[in-house]
Amino acid sequence: MENVVKAGIFGVCIGDALGVPVEFRSREQLKRSPVTKMRALGTHHQPLGTWSDDSSLALCLAESLCKDYDLEDIATKFLQWYNAEIWTPHGRVFDIGIATSQAIHRISKGVYPTLCGGTGDFDNGNGSLMRIMPLLFYIKDFPIEKRFDIVKDVSSITHGHIRSALACFIYLELALEILKGNDKWEAYKTMQKTVWNFLNENPICSQNEMDKFHRILELKVGEYDVAPLHTLQEGEISSSGYVLHSLEASLWCFLNSETYSEAVLKAVNLGEDTDTIGAITGGIAGIYYGFENIPLDWIEELVRKDDIENVCNKLENKLMK
Repeated sequence: MENVVKAGIFGVCIGDALGVPVEFRSREQLKRSPVTKMRALGTHHQPLGTWSDDSSLALCLAESLCKDYDLEDIATKFLQWYNAEIWTPHGRVFDIGIATSQAIHRISKGVYPTLCGGTGDFDNGNGSLMRIMPLLFYIKDFPIEKRFDIVKDVSSITHGHIRSALACFIYLELALEILKGNDKWEAYKTMQKTVWNFLNENPICSQNEMDKFHRILELKVGEYDVAPLHTLQEGEISSSGYVLHSLEASLWCFLNSETYSEAVLKAVNLGEDTDTIGAITGGIAGIYYGFENIPLDWIEELVRKDDIENVCNKLENKLMK
């Protein structure tokens, strides 16, 4: 697949930038004034095409993987971003989650990367899921056990709970099936089966944790079958910053759309955590529909697009040749 790294990473950044001006807006507000194109100003008062911490941290990860896989280097890059040394859109950090901020503080104190992310039940924001896409290109040829271990470690730099790691793992397993050339429904069904089998054969989490993903994996709850995620009504989908809600919302948008632009606009117009749900949806939709199907005007309006393209090309040359 040509330009697949660019498709995934630009997909994240553009979904993010579409959502930045309307972050925290309600679904009702966005129904009255839906996002249809890039906007300036808004919630964070940023120029047109500005992306948030979601893209910044994804680009830190991508840049680190251009050299090699090194958890300490990834963590160091996160710290450099926090100190506004690298990968800010305009030279300063304007948006950061509490869990990520706390984890980066631990990084600055010399704590080993995989011990920096919080591990409590309330440490399951979407801050590792939003930045995980570039890791796909590094893990794609590894056996599933190694894929999971690496995803868990990279998630744990900021989010150490198994639920956050599982969300990242499910997301990348779906992306991997798309990378193999499967259509979206085949990719989704294969991901469900692969993840379910892996979790049954490897006791990495409790049944209770597995059950939390029942809407995505279509697991039975007690005696009851679960309706497939894509058949749920919009009112049954939450767009909060909780990792499970963000993953469900992003997959729902992807499965219920026919183009990249439809998927990310659907995601952003759900309201609440618009930049992150836009970014997560954008990564998967970018890989599925291809770079050439991302609207050109959105690419042109993206802040630091040449720098983003440069890191994409380096990563493509390093991992996809």
